[in-house]
Amino acid sequence: MSAFTRLLRSNPNYRWTWTGQVVSEIGDHFNNIAVLSLAMEHANPGIVVTAVFLSRAVPMLAAGPIAGVLLDRLDRKRVMIASDLTRAILALGFILCIHQQSTLLLYVLSAGLMFASPFFTSGRSSILPSITTPEELHVANTMTQTTSWASLTVGAFLGAAGAQYGYRIAFAFNALSFIVSALCISALRRPEGFRAAGIARKTEETGFVQFRDGLRYMRATPLLFGLAMVSVGWASGGGAAQILFTLFGEKVFNAGPLGIGVIWGFAGIGLLIGGWVGYWLGKRLTFVQYKRTIAVVYVIHGGAYILFSQMPTLALACVFIALSRAGVAVSSVLNFSQLLRHVEDRFRGRVFATLESLTWSTMMISMMAAGAATTVFTPRQIGACAGVLSTMTAVYWTWANWTHRLPEPPRLPVSLAEEEELHPEPPVAS
Repeated sequence: MSAFTRLLRSNPNYRWTWTGQVVSEIGDHFNNIAVLSLAMEHANPGIVVTAVFLSRAVPMLAAGPIAGVLLDRLDRKRVMIASDLTRAILALGFILCIHQQSTLLLYVLSAGLMFASPFFTSGRSSILPSITTPEELHVANTMTQTTSWASLTVGAFLGAAGAQYGYRIAFAFNALSFIVSALCISALRRPEGFRAAGIARKTEETGFVQFRDGLRYMRATPLLFGLAMVSVGWASGGGAAQILFTLFGEKVFNAGPLGIGVIWGFAGIGLLIGGWVGYWLGKRLTFVQYKRTIAVVYVIHGGAYILFSQMPTLALACVFIALSRAGVAVSSVLNFSQLLRHVEDRFRGRVFATLESLTWSTMMISMMAAGAATTVFTPRQIGACAGVLSTMTAVYWTWANWTHRLPEPPRLPVSLAEEEELHPEPPVAS
């Protein structure tokens, strides 16, 4: 605990980033519970919930490449502030969806909110190595991720309670949270600014060329390519899980909005536990041990999700969803630490945005399949299938490791000057 409190006390840039994150992410979960509860009030809730998630996922495909290029071309701080202010306006718009029979506005606002999201989330990931020292980076990564999961836990429980008192409160708080986040990001200070290293040399390149170069950089780095495939593997079952949380809370266990919030809340508790485990392991594992650990935790994740889907009571289901999410959290902390250590600053925006887009595109397919399956199969059957798909991630990762396809990339230079010296020119597109 002392490492986390020491980071907050000694690093004002990270403290401002963290404060904005806490407020905005709790507001996000107020929004999630309220939107899903509204969706469940319609005649065919399974289809409406699926459509809500698809309306969130599809814009991510378009936003990812655009966000990645802009974050590597422009001042990342300003891009993040613009994202927050845009999302504040959209969040207020959800109030218009209350008591409306048509779901079109619900889908449009959900799409807009998610389109603006990667400009902030990928930006926050991109600047993290810039506002921390190499010694602080693992602590900052763990704290950033565990804060997301803590806000998921708190926001899910509070959002479920807030839904009992009125959707307007939830949507208004979500909008206010983005304003607070924008104010916090505006307080960041750094002499070099928040542009990517070497950006002045890249301004003549088109956005398409920059995006293509980012993909080539990822493809040429085996670890990055492997982590991209892991994201796809997890999301193949993870997309269905997003829909099933709602169906299990409302329909399987007949617990209403409170049931949705409780399941999301226990998922958050599992993520918190896994985050602390990942932090502890990250300081001790060699690169070889890290790769073996990833395979193990994905088996735990998928197996526990299968058990979650078959439990007869909400209480037992919550135990196994917590265990499943603990496995996800361990892998997330360890994988993200590897990305922060090895991805060059000039490519960070594109790498993080591309990974986010890959995850969401796979989740979209998974959501579509799960939504269609709800007309034929039970939520328990779909949940078991989703768990099996997520477990397959371990199979791919083990094969890649066993065949020596995941060598450790060289560590990044510790200073901007060294990076400029080692990389005087951007990659030449062939």
